[in-house]
Amino acid sequence: MTPMLYVSLLLNVAVLIPVCLGLARGARWADEAWGPPSPARGILLSIYAAILILSVLLLLLGQPLLAAPLLAVQILYKLMAPFIVRDWRNPVILSNLAIAAVHCVTLAGLWSGLRL
Repeated sequence: MTPMLYVSLLLNVAVLIPVCLGLARGARWADEAWGPPSPARGILLSIYAAILILSVLLLLLGQPLLAAPLLAVQILYKLMAPFIVRDWRNPVILSNLAIAAVHCVTLAGLWSGLRL
């Protein structure tokens, strides 16, 4: 597995553990970032939890090509979000764009066969 793939998957884990816990427990900062508990927020939590679980499994499996679809979906939704939300200053949007940039480098390296 490439070093950048480790970075991307560990980044997912490091970010999503506190985010999932905050959303599940109704932390005040989670309410401020994602709004009050609602069915939509529950759906978002399930998506984040799925990404977290897959990231952990991919770290354990060590199969880089299996990670490419996960990273591609993450990049796509993170890049679409500011246009859909219409807010380029939201801290969740900004952090997602930074994570998407990391994942872009990783995915480009996986696709080009470079050992990044």
